[in-house]
Amino acid sequence: MAMVAFAIGLKRADSGEPTERPPNIVVIFADDLGWGDLSCYGHPTIRTPNLDRMAAEGMRFTQFYSAACVCTPSRAALLTGRLPIRTGMCSDKRRVLFPDSGGGIPAEELTLAEGLKAQGYATACIGKWHLGHLPQFLPANNGFDTYFGIPYSNDMDRVADSPKGRAAFWNPKVKYWNVPLMRDTRIVERPADQTTITRRYTEEAIRFIREHRSEPFFIYLAHNMPHVPLFRSKRFADRSLRGLYGDVVEEIDWGVGQILQTLRDLKLERQTIVWFTSDNGPWLIFDELGGSAGLLRDGKGSTWEGGMREPGIVWWPGRIPAGVVTQELATTMDIYTTSLKLAGAEVPKDRVVDGLDLRPLLFGQGKSPRDTVYYYRGRRLMAIRHGPWKAHFITQPAYGRAKPTYHDPPVLYHLEHDPSEKYNVADKHPDVIAQLKRLAEKHKATVQAPPSQLEIRLKP
Repeated sequence: MAMVAFAIGLKRADSGEPTERPPNIVVIFADDLGWGDLSCYGHPTIRTPNLDRMAAEGMRFTQFYSAACVCTPSRAALLTGRLPIRTGMCSDKRRVLFPDSGGGIPAEELTLAEGLKAQGYATACIGKWHLGHLPQFLPANNGFDTYFGIPYSNDMDRVADSPKGRAAFWNPKVKYWNVPLMRDTRIVERPADQTTITRRYTEEAIRFIREHRSEPFFIYLAHNMPHVPLFRSKRFADRSLRGLYGDVVEEIDWGVGQILQTLRDLKLERQTIVWFTSDNGPWLIFDELGGSAGLLRDGKGSTWEGGMREPGIVWWPGRIPAGVVTQELATTMDIYTTSLKLAGAEVPKDRVVDGLDLRPLLFGQGKSPRDTVYYYRGRRLMAIRHGPWKAHFITQPAYGRAKPTYHDPPVLYHLEHDPSEKYNVADKHPDVIAQLKRLAEKHKATVQAPPSQLEIRLKP
């Protein structure tokens, strides 16, 4: 039903058929990759030459955000262009979907894949889904022609006799997690061989590109890594000075290079826009098995900058000027709106869409339309950024037993002067505090939060 409704509502942005084929769109989404984990973002011992080249040939964002600080809500926001609080894809009780979850992405949500498919795109989802594992929630029922991947996180379906606690992660073995690998709606391997999964996802993307080179295509490639447990192929074992985590990131970088080279070989690079980013910040509680947010504070699970500010690179030779490092604000939700516009489609008008159109920024014709970022943890608005200012109404460490701290007045940081959020300047800027409070209240008035999909459980 959602697909039909969306198809009726979508039209070419101009009055007739476009004279040029709309661009291919590729979104590569890492899992738990930190803002500081790539060499082009300053990491001293992880080598990412392909992502570095992608950035040098395209645009690198220094202030690019996910819409949530953890997996499921972040992915829902990317594919719907909407904050998770609007879709029911967040919770204060269960942060993500689990194998015993009965909920998933609602049918009435209009995914990017549905929008592009209505415009004649071939669509593929490869990798981690994590938006519901029951049939009605899988990619095939949400706009994707094909799916190859794991339906939730790679640390789920843990085997009962695996080592207890975190011991299984320090020396991970494939057999410790009975995670299914799916082809469309069928399980084709269980447990998934995670030592080969990054390579196989890359090969799947390349195969899809080759098969659909003559028509516009959309690939959503969502790597399982570097979410723990960490696995890499033999080719990348012990290659990085950063250890196992570095090996994993360097294999992802290799995969990006293979995909971009395939586009060059097929002479599709000037017809294809490629995005690279991550779902949330690094999982710091796993010590050296987790990544780095660089100079940013905290990581995954928090609404400090390290939890939601991500690497963001976009590449389109001949259209996006090369070598641009932009300080403009943008979010993963903007990929949704920008992509629909590039495809000649209209953004749905019957709901609030939080994604904005980045085309003027990407093509060197103007600035980003975004000046505000909302930081949610579950269903609570924890902080708001407007321009350089960020006010925290509630703060809470990423994980552990620490309870939230409520701030009245909010704590205030100037993120361009203090990206590490070290120096609270609230007492010096009561006018800014008042403005940010007004913006927060105005935003809350637009939110009609449906029941949480993450809190629905399957009956035993």
